[in-house]
Amino acid sequence: MIGVKNCPLFAGIAESDLKSLLACLSAKQRRYDKGNFIFSAGQRPGSVGIVLSGRVHLLKEDAWGNQNLFAEIGEGDLFAEAIVCAGVDKFPISAAAVENTETLWLDYKRVITSCTSACVFHTALIANMLRVLARKNILLVDKLEILSKRTTREKLLAYLSEQAKRNGSRAFDIPFNRQRLADYLSAERSALSAELSKMQADGLILFHKNHFQLLMPPDCSEDT
Repeated sequence: MIGVKNCPLFAGIAESDLKSLLACLSAKQRRYDKGNFIFSAGQRPGSVGIVLSGRVHLLKEDAWGNQNLFAEIGEGDLFAEAIVCAGVDKFPISAAAVENTETLWLDYKRVITSCTSACVFHTALIANMLRVLARKNILLVDKLEILSKRTTREKLLAYLSEQAKRNGSRAFDIPFNRQRLADYLSAERSALSAELSKMQADGLILFHKNHFQLLMPPDCSEDT
């Protein structure tokens, strides 16, 4: 399972040891069709998920059905670990399969506590889990910084700048279509699309679908 090999939870653990380790963690494999919910807000959490293949969107919906996109989770990524670790009674968010998706579910208590067999991997698992939680906290801070911007242009430039840094290039692909990008930035889709066109006309960016290129240092003063 390629997704397991790439999962940061198992960093430093030999591939030959994964089979016995997954058995120790009561791992269970599940498949979800595109568009189906993996879990919904209000359900009781209990296990940590790993995306083996496909993509997952973490969503929060208000009373009127409007969705806010928290994050996209791809192959090898963990999800639901912070919620399970927090010990809350209900999921505050939902998770949906963006495409046909395969996941692996782990008993969280077995991840963070030593088993009766005195499994030698648990020290590494606990250290890796803490590292995952810390890194996701940093990503959350990055998103909060983006959403704190006043205008749609400033939000877009902050997001695109962050994507360029992560990809190590001014030319890159983003994981969202226009609607999901609008959801992620808490913006209205038509306003976001119009602002992207203005930014291209102003010589700030080039884009085609989800491929973007940053062209020059931004000046947000023209945005209203």
